[in-house]
Parts: sequence; structure tokens; C-alpha cells
Amino acid sequence: MNQFLGKRITVYCAGSTKIAPKYFEAADIIAQDLVSSQATLVFGGGKTGLMGHIATQVISLGGTVQGIMPHMLREIEMNHPLVEDFLFVETMAERKALLLSNTIGLIALPGGSGTLDELIEAITLKRLGQYLEPIVVVNIDGFYDPLIALIDRMVSEEFMLPEHRELWTIVNNPADAVRAIATTPRWDNRAIHRALVK
Repeated sequence: MNQFLGKRITVYCAGSTKIAPKYFEAADIIAQDLVSSQATLVFGGGKTGLMGHIATQVISLGGTVQGIMPHMLREIEMNHPLVEDFLFVETMAERKALLLSNTIGLIALPGGSGTLDELIEAITLKRLGQYLEPIVVVNIDGFYDPLIALIDRMVSEEFMLPEHRELWTIVNNPADAVRAIATTPRWDNRAIHRALVK
């Protein structure tokens, strides 16, 4: 399986080391699928938690990885020591922009406020037609159910359009995440003309 040879897929995920083993197991599956499909993992560059784990797994399996991190995090030695391809930037905003640049999609594993910030910004950019690639949310044991419910409420109360529920693809099984990048169609680049609820 090498349908993503030379292509870049971003993974958003946690830096916490205290999370449950099931999340690390999910990262293992996604790492294996990224390597099997010959995609490059693009991630936030951290050495701890799911970020560090998925990068280590991809590297150990012979895959390719690019880390993107602000200098302020490098200064406190948060950068993954095994990652050779690193882009260091000045701000978190620059990091988020580069995490999406020239990628064929992104996968969001469970995470904290940073993961949520990145995910919501990507969804907003897609709504505006600025990022057209698949956004795949791995909803392990209903982790993202409250966010899904909030988006549904935004739609039902007409802050967003019903079609905006299709800005992301929800998978419950991490083994479906990389496959969903291949099977989810790109968003319409005219989406900005339908971004507003009128």
C-alpha cells in the first residue's frame, strides 16, 4: 500500500505523558498505516505524549517525519531528538500554518487545548475554502462527542449551515483514519461563498 508515496499527512495530538494507554495504542495503528502508505508524518515536533510516541513509531518503522515547532519550545528542549527534518518558527500561528501547508489531509487524535485550537482553526479554514483537504477526527471511546454535539447545536441554531457538518470526517477506529484521507473528497474551493448563514 503506497498510495501516498511522497505525500504529507499532518497529525494533531497530545503532548501529555499521563494519558491512558488506549490513546498510545491508537497512535501505534496510525503510525503503521502512515508508513505502509508511504506518507510523511507532519507533526508538532514534541518529544512527549502522543506527539513523541507517534513520531518515534514512524521512525522505528522506517518512515519519514517532519516536525514543526516554535523556537520557544525548542529552548526548553521539547523537540523530538530523533527527528532530523525540523522547521523552527517564531510563533504558534506560523506553526499552525505550516502544519497544513502542502498536506493531503490531517488526522486529529485526542488532545488538550492545543489540539483543539489546531482542529477548530483547520475546520474554520476549510469552511472558508482556505484548506480543502480531509480533516479526520479519531473519536476514541467518544472523546470528541461533546465537540460533535456542540457543532450540531451550532447548526441547529443556525450559526452554521447543515453542510458544515461535512467539514470533517469522524472515525471511531484509528485503523480507519489514514484510509479516510484517501476516501474523503476534497472540499469545494468555492466554499467561501457559502460560509455565511443568510
